[in-house]
Amino acid sequence: MKKYKPTTPSRRSMTTVPYRELLSGDARYKPLTKGITSHAGRNHRGVITTRHKGGGVKKLYRIVDFKQSKMNVPGRVATIEKDPYRNAFISRIIFADGEQSYILAVKGLAVGDTIITQEKAPLKNGNRMMLKHIPVGTFVSNIEMNPGSGGKIARAAGAYAEVLAHEGKFTNLKIGSKEVRRIVSTALATIGQISNPDYNLTTFGKAGKSRWKGIRPTVRGSAMNPVDHPYGGGEGRQPRGTKRPKTKWGKVTGGRKTRKSKKWSTKLIVSRRTSKRK
Repeated sequence: MKKYKPTTPSRRSMTTVPYRELLSGDARYKPLTKGITSHAGRNHRGVITTRHKGGGVKKLYRIVDFKQSKMNVPGRVATIEKDPYRNAFISRIIFADGEQSYILAVKGLAVGDTIITQEKAPLKNGNRMMLKHIPVGTFVSNIEMNPGSGGKIARAAGAYAEVLAHEGKFTNLKIGSKEVRRIVSTALATIGQISNPDYNLTTFGKAGKSRWKGIRPTVRGSAMNPVDHPYGGGEGRQPRGTKRPKTKWGKVTGGRKTRKSKKWSTKLIVSRRTSKRK
């Protein structure tokens, strides 16, 4: 991590990822970018459905190929770039037939490396192949839930899943939440851990940097009036005053189960994720 000299109070605690050392420094590839309208957490009626969103610097969306379904055609890594819409790095791939695409970069991938998507590819970081051909104990990322649907699991910075076992037409994966889940063995997955694993050590250092990223201020419930929040009101600092933690709208939160009991994918869960509550 890169640390700064304490020239100001905010600089004293600021830490960032050393991007100059990790990225290739190339400009974005314009044909694979597009502008996206920012809705600032509002729905089609203009009502705020997600609070604390709005503002932020202007940015272009990179069209990332999560499927990587171009089979048996090798590609060369041309760039390692920073994507403003995600915390992981992306790579621009130039395939042997001349086509180009952006993909999620895995840790250790470098400019000039060659990758390929095959049913059974060499066991090398960046290669993509069917789960049934990946040895037990291998770290994989950008995993499909169903064959052909594109990567859905383990796409954030530093994310990965571990192949635990192959049982019939399913492969058991241990994902980041410690949950063990069965995935169809013909689904595709990328070998390796997603890039930028140190992102969670980043410290913004000042409120202004949150605003640059489109994050608006959060007000504590205990600082509000009784009409605005269940924790509000009272003379001076008061305890919560409710048996269970609640949201602004009085809904129970913090440990309440929210998963649908009859969800179709429940039967594919071998072991549920571990709870952080003690």
